[in-house]
Amino acid sequence: MIYLELFLIFFKIGAFTFGGGYAMLPLIQQEVLSHQWMTMEQLVNFVAVSESTPGPLAVNLSTYVGAETGGILGALSATVGVVLPSFLIIVLVAKFYEAFQHNNIVKGCMNGLRPTVVGMIGASLLSVGASAFSPSDGMLQWGLAAVLLALVIFAHIKKVHPILLIIFSAVVGIIAGYAGLLPGA
Repeated sequence: MIYLELFLIFFKIGAFTFGGGYAMLPLIQQEVLSHQWMTMEQLVNFVAVSESTPGPLAVNLSTYVGAETGGILGALSATVGVVLPSFLIIVLVAKFYEAFQHNNIVKGCMNGLRPTVVGMIGASLLSVGASAFSPSDGMLQWGLAAVLLALVIFAHIKKVHPILLIIFSAVVGIIAGYAGLLPGA
């Protein structure tokens, strides 16, 4: 039964991933590809759409995967699955926060999780980057990506709002696509 499978897999992803949507990407990728629910190219496209739409990346991505796999009920199953662990954990943390906020074990656990989250985000960057670009894409696409990365870093330093960066990147991509500068355009 696909709905239960979607729920359980996304519940597992939500329960065992700390750090938000980017930290979940490697697990989502592994599960989606191993179950052959979609190709890597489709997944990368869904990541791009999930990043461009309002809401948390993991929720958007799980909804898209669920919808692609099992329609509306699949979307609901995957979305509830990925959100439920965080909801339950937050309810528990809120209930016991004051009692444990100064506990050295809790502080140590959180300090230990931070580098793991950074590593998982880095792994998703490499994974999505490797699938988004191939050696046949040519230097122009790689150059465009490098220029946009430099502009994003500059904008981050200058505290430009992320929405402006997303809009700017989309406009540059659209112009490059219409101009025939990108592969497949």
